[in-house]
Amino acid sequence: MLINELPIEQLTARMKEKKEDIRGSYFRDTTAIIHSYPFRRLKHKTQVFFAPSNDHICTRIEHVQHVATIAATICKGLSLDDELAWAIGLGHDLGHAPFGHVGETVISELNGEGGGFKHEIYSLRVVDHLAYYGTGLNLTYAVRDGIISHCGEKFEQVLSPDFVIKDLSTIKERIILPSTWEGVAVRVADKIAYLGRDFEDAVKLKIIDREEIPKEVLSVLGMTNSEIINTLVSDVVKTANVGKGIGFSDKVFHAVTMLKDFNYKKIYKSHLLADYHTYFERILKIIHEYLSGLYTKYGDDWEGYKRERNLLAIRFGNYIKKMQVFYEQVDGNYDHLIIDYIVGMSDNYALDCINEIITPKYMNEQFNRFLMD
Repeated sequence: MLINELPIEQLTARMKEKKEDIRGSYFRDTTAIIHSYPFRRLKHKTQVFFAPSNDHICTRIEHVQHVATIAATICKGLSLDDELAWAIGLGHDLGHAPFGHVGETVISELNGEGGGFKHEIYSLRVVDHLAYYGTGLNLTYAVRDGIISHCGEKFEQVLSPDFVIKDLSTIKERIILPSTWEGVAVRVADKIAYLGRDFEDAVKLKIIDREEIPKEVLSVLGMTNSEIINTLVSDVVKTANVGKGIGFSDKVFHAVTMLKDFNYKKIYKSHLLADYHTYFERILKIIHEYLSGLYTKYGDDWEGYKRERNLLAIRFGNYIKKMQVFYEQVDGNYDHLIIDYIVGMSDNYALDCINEIITPKYMNEQFNRFLMD
């Protein structure tokens, strides 16, 4: 049996003291995440493919639910805390920028002296501070730790926790290990969740043909996403032990590596996504330039933003006003203001912002009245 080697008092500790209720510590975290604005916006954030009109293409909110269910299943099979895994899974991607990993790359460029943008670390900033206008969600240590250390881009065959309580607010890189077995389960589940689903979405969009997948992957993992998930979860539960950790058997991991390499070559580096990169980069840079100019011009002059006569300026001014205490008393400055606002956008809202910058809604209304006269 895999046993966490840290006292429950440390794992369930919160940033601010809170009396627990009938839900228990980790289920309470799950409800806090689900009811938060950052979680709701995930339904309009790209996972891999930008397809707002196609209900059958995976969005970010579907992805986090897939991760949560897979991680909880692994934990049930290993007699771990499935409620902890569920909470980490639902919260692990709250810090993703609009337009998926393309957006993350662009935000890294825009961040300048702030360093490269890492969504795992930013997700902790969201749950600790940005959610609910600077007050955060007050999650337990174990959930916060699992969020910041989930790093789904690293493909370790097996992984074990470090069983160390860390000062999570000081972490700036992706090199840390989870403190709990449940955190490890989520990190493994993240890979299981997106490998097969990204392949199936690419087939639906006719980017690749199903027959292109390497035969060894088909024979070991299966042909459909459900078959792949079943194979991988079963293998993880069967393979896991205290000595090795949580991960994949040699045979299955070899097939996983082949599928990962196939996806990177045929999907993630495809011409379609490359074309999207140019388009989304232009959108985010225009928004960044416009908001930077607004803040330089108006600062805390709330009426000034209204004089711009577009919804983006008004909403941005309202955001600064609501977050003023956080930036001045917690962050100590407004250096991250523009990036915070842009990263919080859904894909749809970012597109609406471009329309407001180029042709504000009030101008369209004036044009329509002119045509009706």
